[in-house]
Amino acid sequence: MLHIIPFIGKVRLAEINAPAVRSFEKALQDAGRSKFIIKRAVSYLGSILADAVDVGQAQRNVVRERKRGRKGKSRKRALEVGVDIPTPQEIMSMINNSEGKWRAIIVTAAFTGLRASELRGLRWCDVDFKANEINVRQRADILNVIGRLKSDASTRTIPFGPFVANTLKEWKLACPKGELDLVFPTGTGKVERLANVINRGLKPAQGENPKYTGMHALRHFYASWCINRVQDGGLGLPPKNVQARLGHSTIALTLDRYSHLFKGEGAAEQDAAERRLLAAATAT
Repeated sequence: MLHIIPFIGKVRLAEINAPAVRSFEKALQDAGRSKFIIKRAVSYLGSILADAVDVGQAQRNVVRERKRGRKGKSRKRALEVGVDIPTPQEIMSMINNSEGKWRAIIVTAAFTGLRASELRGLRWCDVDFKANEINVRQRADILNVIGRLKSDASTRTIPFGPFVANTLKEWKLACPKGELDLVFPTGTGKVERLANVINRGLKPAQGENPKYTGMHALRHFYASWCINRVQDGGLGLPPKNVQARLGHSTIALTLDRYSHLFKGEGAAEQDAAERRLLAAATAT
């Protein structure tokens, strides 16, 4: 916020338009900020606006609109396994190379598909160990404030298998207590920063040269696991089920991102598919 509040902090979120963003960039430049700092500050502003749009405090995210405009109408590249989507072997390597809270986060993200904001806002009261389900009811935004979910579709219930259950039960014994009842809090029970999750959890779990630099890679892995055929170690879920588990607002969004991964239909037992995947990854 060091570069946000002094230069554009007095402008209401609903009033931030393209000229305001250009003025913000110029003000930073005139103040002697580097190109790197300016780019980072504008990106951070875009994240703030994204949250404002989600909760109805702004109608547009002009930062994201401008970024899309610069890219033109070029077609998005399809997500690739091993490039955008971690392989089962890479997931198991991350899990084996991490411990404590970071291991629990990686396991939960990879096998439930929760967004980073949903992981950071997850409460123990929303983890049902009797039914082996997570009830997604809130999230933590970029400013570490607990609030409403991204959309109505984001409110959902996600099943999990024994591997996730055992991991979370083990972590719960060591989890710091706090008024927020968070599953993955800081040492004082507060909301964990996204940067810490990435820089202290995700990246170190991959070794010296991390390939995946955002938590969304683990969400992509979960989506691919839900989609993959049973004979390939997946759950073999149909598109509507995948949409529901990911909390996408429309089936079009799910198909736009993952349609190329659908190869078959049918369903499979959650824990059985989990065991096949883990067994295959461990044996390789």
